[in-house]
Amino acid sequence: MSYRTPAHRVAAVTEARNVLLAARRTVLTTHLNADGDGAGSEAALASWLRAHGTEAWIVNPTPFPDAFRFLVEDEEWIVPVGSARARDLCDSADLAVVLDTGEVPRVGRVWDMIRDLPVLVVDHHPTGDHAIGGTSLRDSGACATGELVFDLVHSSNGPWPDAVAHGVYAAILTDTGGFRFDNTTAQCHLVAAEVVARGAKPQAMHERVYGSSPIRKYRLLRHALDTLERDTETGVSWMVIPQSAYDDLEAGPEDLEGLVDIPRSIEGTKVGLLFRSITSGEVKISFRSNGPVDVNTLARTFGGGGHVRASGAVVPGPMDEAVARVLEATRAAVARTKEETG
Repeated sequence: MSYRTPAHRVAAVTEARNVLLAARRTVLTTHLNADGDGAGSEAALASWLRAHGTEAWIVNPTPFPDAFRFLVEDEEWIVPVGSARARDLCDSADLAVVLDTGEVPRVGRVWDMIRDLPVLVVDHHPTGDHAIGGTSLRDSGACATGELVFDLVHSSNGPWPDAVAHGVYAAILTDTGGFRFDNTTAQCHLVAAEVVARGAKPQAMHERVYGSSPIRKYRLLRHALDTLERDTETGVSWMVIPQSAYDDLEAGPEDLEGLVDIPRSIEGTKVGLLFRSITSGEVKISFRSNGPVDVNTLARTFGGGGHVRASGAVVPGPMDEAVARVLEATRAAVARTKEETG
């Protein structure tokens, strides 16, 4: 069984590919606190564009995660958002590409730098209330944005620099939770097989992504576990990242990767939550569902969004008030889902 772009996606892939190949200088960006899908998709697309002779620069609203820098072919392609260089590149670009989100608030201050440019959105999240306009390649049925980036390269018959295979594989590996979440489709495995055949090495990639965490991550986890709680009546479990430990350990967003899976994995849990303070004084919440509760709808009530089983939002602090508000809404969502599903 060989890979074919799904029929319903072909027209959008063709249009997006043509827009990309017509550009001479592109600026790539993704959501705040980029994850493996956003970073991997950027790395793969930048390499493919440059192989076609198109300039591609990565300007993210928050620093490119250290854990995924190995995916980018040349570190100089990553340009800090607050630099004069980033502003000059955005002013002179003829296309902005937004990956792994299609929402204006999710690209932070980069939006003001690209809002006057033609924009291409490549994303696998459901479209929200603050959608970015322009050309789009969106499909919430894709396992990861990396799958859509693969379609772009595949539809052009390459070229296939190593960074394309590595970036796409990392994107899919991380957004499927190591091929264990329910977005792990047959199509997803076909894409993974294709990029493995083109040089991605599963063991090496797993070790780089999951097998080499800094010790501070586990020290942070030790503090966070003291906050772990479970509401046995509703099946809501949650954990709070202590701000003092986060600061003392000089932790970063990448040190939080996967921690929400701890409350989610507690026996009987229907929804798992992770709370942490961010520099603005607000509170970021990660929502994870184990069943029928739609946490995308839940997160959207707080101005966030994502997927049915994995979403996020940012709410005003202080922490204790944020936790109380979100727990109340989550318990109500669980109860409502129980009534609807019988």
